[in-house]
Amino acid sequence: MNAIIFLIPISLMLAGVALIAFLWTLRTRQYGDPEGDSHRILLAEDAPLTIKPAPR
Repeated sequence: MNAIIFLIPISLMLAGVALIAFLWTLRTRQYGDPEGDSHRILLAEDAPLTIKPAPR
C-alpha cells in the first residue's frame, strides 16, 4: 500500500507531461494536413530504378 503513495503522483505527473506534449503538437500544427500527406504518399511518382553493373 505504501507504493501507491508514490505511484499515484508519478502517474499524474506523467499524464500531465503527455497532455502538455499533445497540446504543444496541436499548437505547432503538427497535424496540419493528414489527408494531404496520405495523398502525396499514394499518388507520388517514383523515380525509375537504374541498375548499375557491378565493378569487376
